Amino acid sequence: MPRPRIFLRVFLLVLALTSAGVCPGQALASHTETTFFEGGSVLLLPASRPRAITQLRSLGVTALRVELYWNEVAPRARSATAPNVDLTNPASYDWGQWTPLLAEAKRLGWQVLLTVTGPAPRWATSNRKAPYVTRPDDLDFQHFMTAAARQFGSEVSLYSIWNEPNHPTDLLPQFNRNGTPASPRIYRGLYEAGYAGLQAAGIAAPKVLIGETAPTGYDKVGAPSREGLNHDVAPLAFLRGLLCLNAHYQRSPSCAMLPAYGYAHHPYTTAAGPFYQPPGADDVTFGVLSRLSRALVLAARAHALPAGLPIYITEFGIESLPNKYIGVPVAQQAEYDAMAERIAWENPQIASFSQYLLKDDPLGGPFTSTGFIGFQTGLEYASGAPKPDYYGFRLPLVVSRRGGGFSLWGLVRPASGATRVTVLVQPKASSRYRTLKAVSTNSGGYWSLNSSTQGVTWRVRWRSPSGIRYEGPPIRAY
Repeated sequence: MPRPRIFLRVFLLVLALTSAGVCPGQALASHTETTFFEGGSVLLLPASRPRAITQLRSLGVTALRVELYWNEVAPRARSATAPNVDLTNPASYDWGQWTPLLAEAKRLGWQVLLTVTGPAPRWATSNRKAPYVTRPDDLDFQHFMTAAARQFGSEVSLYSIWNEPNHPTDLLPQFNRNGTPASPRIYRGLYEAGYAGLQAAGIAAPKVLIGETAPTGYDKVGAPSREGLNHDVAPLAFLRGLLCLNAHYQRSPSCAMLPAYGYAHHPYTTAAGPFYQPPGADDVTFGVLSRLSRALVLAARAHALPAGLPIYITEFGIESLPNKYIGVPVAQQAEYDAMAERIAWENPQIASFSQYLLKDDPLGGPFTSTGFIGFQTGLEYASGAPKPDYYGFRLPLVVSRRGGGFSLWGLVRPASGATRVTVLVQPKASSRYRTLKAVSTNSGGYWSLNSSTQGVTWRVRWRSPSGIRYEGPPIRAY
């Protein structure tokens, strides 16, 4: 089964917002993007998978991100000695519940982003010690990627290599003894090996995402033996180290350009919301995605990466209550998630958005400097009861103040083409909603309008072609 996601990102410790009254909205951009949904254990557990798949279909999901954990499927994973088998042969592995999950996604016609990641088998690590993420062997990983591609090649649309390699939960050491980043060069070896493994499986030009980076960290640390275990490397410092670039984005001649289909990143933000700008210049949260865009341009100019790489947001969610340390109220979770999605949609360089978790992790354990109680980014509580964001994910809505009026933007996610959606407004001094306007979406389900009508909250209502009525949660203006 998948390892629990129990470590908190370090950045989350740094918490500091016409006559009908309607005129046509701004022209919608032609940009569309894939939304990758990562359901975690509910999709891998046979008991919960059927219901979860049904839920995702009703939410309008058409693409999954699935993490494939090397040590969960490898032969003799807890042994210090490598097994005497052909590690490029899929038959040498026990693929477990990944096999029926990816087969079901293929049956439904869903895209699959397969993130092949650690922990590694014990025998493939340099120190043979838990948590089995210390300097995984490149050749062993290459063989595993070959086996994974041979097993799942027809079911995978896109690969990525290693989850959050700039985070100490996923790769060690993060820093050298002199306090400089160590993980970027370790990851470079894994990435090159993984890419070669896909080619060895017969994929001439693999579609592979590089990065999968966590959003914040440090450029350098002191007292490295302990801090190297407890701190992330800042994502842009990691990118430069990975690509052999100095602080001015000049490439070392000893490093060749790396092939890649896109750059994957996890731009989690704080309780301050999607527009929060972290103080660290090499941190990249949602509010400063332009930093990553600029870094990729400079990396391409240095011939370290191909030019014009799209950014894939492959893991994201808004922490909500009952996480009392960093969670926002559940009504605000729906607002912030929609705001983040609009930011992504407006940026033509961004090729995907993401939702991490259908159901919250259970609470448990105190808040510490290295982690604590899992993720409360789900659309449901751990009990399975829906949050407002469950309905907001189907019908995301953003209401922005524009002068004396409002700009509204939304999406009908379950729609399979252009449709009509009813926008409702709750006027001031009223407890009821009234129809503001029925608007048409574009072929991707996106819509917008401008309004001078004053309101307290807004929501949207949509009826599917089969007659099912959907209604989003109340949304405030920001």
